[in-house]
Amino acid sequence: MSDISIQKVTSADDLEKCFHIRTLVFIEEQNVPEEEEMDSYDKVADHYLLSVDAKAAATCRLRYQDQQAKIERVAVLKDFRGLNIGKKLMDHVLEEIKNKAHVDTAILGAQVQVIGFYEKLGFEAYGEEFMDAGIRHKWMKRPV
Repeated sequence: MSDISIQKVTSADDLEKCFHIRTLVFIEEQNVPEEEEMDSYDKVADHYLLSVDAKAAATCRLRYQDQQAKIERVAVLKDFRGLNIGKKLMDHVLEEIKNKAHVDTAILGAQVQVIGFYEKLGFEAYGEEFMDAGIRHKWMKRPV
């Protein structure tokens, strides 16, 4: 079994690893413009890094808005897809959210092709489909 670690990012080096994963997944694979992918929220969000055998494999960021936790920029490197890495990262982040007394809901904007993944984690889609960076999305939410 591989050694999997998940941590809230506290160093500039680890933050760069998160940005590198997002660059590979969103900018290079999905053709999201860099100026849309890297934004001012990166400075205020909490970032999480999942490593497999000490190799950076997945990331996401988290922001709190009133009673909601907004999960964003969930990305898993291609070599680690299909290994349950995304679920492990989301389970960890959802557990972190539970520890925030003021938060009652987790929300995210899911790419349409991965709605099923988030539904398995208890999220429900709502509202109209929308475009973000040229990719179809739907809002999803779940209680924490």
